[in-house]
Amino acid sequence: MSVGIQRLREDAAGIRQGALDKGEDAALIDEAVSVDEARRRLLGDGDALRAERKHLSERIGASIKGGADPKGLEVAELRARSTELGARIESIEADSSTTQARLDDLLLRIPNPADPDVPIGGEEASVIVRSWGEPAQRDDRKPHWEVGEKLGLFDLAAGAKVAGSGFPIYRGAGAALQRALIDFMLELHTKEHGFTEIWPPAVINAESARGTGQIPDKEDQMYVVTRDDLYLVPTAEVPVTNMHRDEIIEADRMPIRYVAYSPCFRREAGAAGAKTRGILRVHQFDKVEMVCFERPDASNETLEWLTARAEIVLQKLDLPYRVKLMATGDMGFVQAKKYDLEVWAPGVEDWLEVSSVSNFRDYQARRMNIRGRPETTGKPEILHTLNGSGLALARTVAAILEVYQAQDGNVTVPEVLRARLGARLGG
Repeated sequence: MSVGIQRLREDAAGIRQGALDKGEDAALIDEAVSVDEARRRLLGDGDALRAERKHLSERIGASIKGGADPKGLEVAELRARSTELGARIESIEADSSTTQARLDDLLLRIPNPADPDVPIGGEEASVIVRSWGEPAQRDDRKPHWEVGEKLGLFDLAAGAKVAGSGFPIYRGAGAALQRALIDFMLELHTKEHGFTEIWPPAVINAESARGTGQIPDKEDQMYVVTRDDLYLVPTAEVPVTNMHRDEIIEADRMPIRYVAYSPCFRREAGAAGAKTRGILRVHQFDKVEMVCFERPDASNETLEWLTARAEIVLQKLDLPYRVKLMATGDMGFVQAKKYDLEVWAPGVEDWLEVSSVSNFRDYQARRMNIRGRPETTGKPEILHTLNGSGLALARTVAAILEVYQAQDGNVTVPEVLRARLGARLGG
């Protein structure tokens, strides 16, 4: 389950409204309440029948002990009644098991209600909370795909020939830029921000996808390895968070902060147009992901801290950006609160999302049964999970190519990357 059953019983109306705020099907909540009530009735009926059967067994024993014939009519009638009760109990247990499975499935499909301070509405209701840097005007700046083609940084046609549209091939200085960015981000997050680096598998199983909420919410967007019942990783969040599935984390290990690089694979790449040209929306891209396991009373503060770590990456790259608090209808199925970081790309004259930073509260951890043991009580409690891109590379590369264009057509390398790449791309 993800939304706790106790919470559903106590605040079904609030959870229903939360689903509506996210544009999701609220009928699931009504059905879950009904199924839970039916399951509880079955459990009550089963308990009553088991108590009656136990009482009959005691009567049978007492009758025989009192001298009744074990094969006589009185004992036979009691035993027949006990057998009848056993059959009814077995039937109720089967119904209860079926009902429980249905309830579990419904709970997995109920979205995580947004925090009270999240604006309600669609994309237009999202709020810009701050910005950094001065967005450059376009002037004569070229879009990144023209820059990349001219300098031989990536080859979209070759990628399409090898794998299909949306699978770019980076070459030469373009490949070096990818590698340098990954190394820079991992080094920053591990050496300065205190994260432990993880190098996760590139595939996940269905249980892992259910744990973080990709199943059922984004199952149709994942690439499936059908023969082995596996999925290509949509984001490092999935394998990294599932590392602690079905675990109790002791207080002295908290908080846990991981950072991981992985290639990411997503089937949905958007309709054709300027917002999807070049490497803006592709089926395979690289990303450095930050994942945190936190005490429930600290996750609000950690969300702000995690967002600031992603901002530091952009500041060190000297890329103007803005931070948006995402509205309910534009924040996702599993998030309780989410910030998007968008960089300004003057070549396409648009803001490009390069990071999403989210607090899931107990939603994912409940699905994965990840608990912590507080020092104060020693009683295990469901933890909170958070994650954030630190950063997604494709759009970061696009922004660098458009922001750092030189008049001679080459690209100046951001200062923080020059020790790895030199001063210029393309000459």
